[in-house]
Amino acid sequence: MTEGNFVDYVKLHVTSGNGGKGSAHLHREKYIAKGGPDGGDGGRGGHVIVRANPNMWTLYHLKFKRHFKAGHGAHGSKNRSTGADGEDVYIDVPLGTVIRDTDTQNVIKEITEEGQEYVVVEGGMGGRGNWHFKSPTNQTPRYAQPGIEGQQHDITLELKILADVGLVGFPNAGKSTLLSVVTAAKPKIADYEFTTLKPNLGIVEYRDFQTFVMADIPGIIEGAAEGKGIGHRFLRHIERNSTLLFLIPADASDIVEQYEILLDELRRYNPDLLDKDRLIAISKCDMLDDELKQELKAELDQHFVIPYVFISSVAQQGLQELKDTLWQMLTD
Repeated sequence: MTEGNFVDYVKLHVTSGNGGKGSAHLHREKYIAKGGPDGGDGGRGGHVIVRANPNMWTLYHLKFKRHFKAGHGAHGSKNRSTGADGEDVYIDVPLGTVIRDTDTQNVIKEITEEGQEYVVVEGGMGGRGNWHFKSPTNQTPRYAQPGIEGQQHDITLELKILADVGLVGFPNAGKSTLLSVVTAAKPKIADYEFTTLKPNLGIVEYRDFQTFVMADIPGIIEGAAEGKGIGHRFLRHIERNSTLLFLIPADASDIVEQYEILLDELRRYNPDLLDKDRLIAISKCDMLDDELKQELKAELDQHFVIPYVFISSVAQQGLQELKDTLWQMLTD
């Protein structure tokens, strides 16, 4: 998936179909005098339905189509014939999509399960035909109900990626490199900050043909929760990750301080993120010899109560231990 094809936020205008009019027909047939009312009901207007599609990863297919309109119900006819229902319109979205009211920003529904459907706007009911209104005192009603008009609504679709592991770190911490090594994903990698402009997903292959999904979001900087940098736009994607993998380079000026800054940004964005399982990966450890690694380990043991591992994506060091630890955290 290229960066330009990743779309996680769209605004749509949806309109349901009008209900069909009921018929005011009076029965006419040879040898049957005063056949009476036999007008049928109008058909229901079409719904606009948001439907989960597990084969989708992005909202890109909605980038250039922002208006959805369902079909109108057909009018009723003679012989109590009910008009056809209007055609429903389905909007397929990936799992993890949140439907919001554009005006109030209130959450309407979250699409998280395969096969899940939600009617965003219901079609108008069809009007009743005149045969419903006949009575001993009104044997020939020459009127019927009109159909009810459909509804219009502005909605916002917001994608929160469903992944098992979310990568959290500062720009240039090596997140994209790690993703490219442990998965088949091909994220953009370069020697400058904010190389990653859009989230990337990859499937990590584990032992016995088992897999889990890893997500890389753009780097977070201090103040991201207040809107600094670009990582704040994508912090919502880690809300659905069951495990957070903090990536901090071994050449950082202060590893503990960087971890605390990242943790504080998550806390300020959404305190519930701190309830997730956490693992720290010290990246770029190919720059450390054994003596430096032991000194760093002794220092980290004094500060960290959560597990940490030393890895090097380029030198392929510690990656199996990383996978084993993540798999144990995911399956416990």
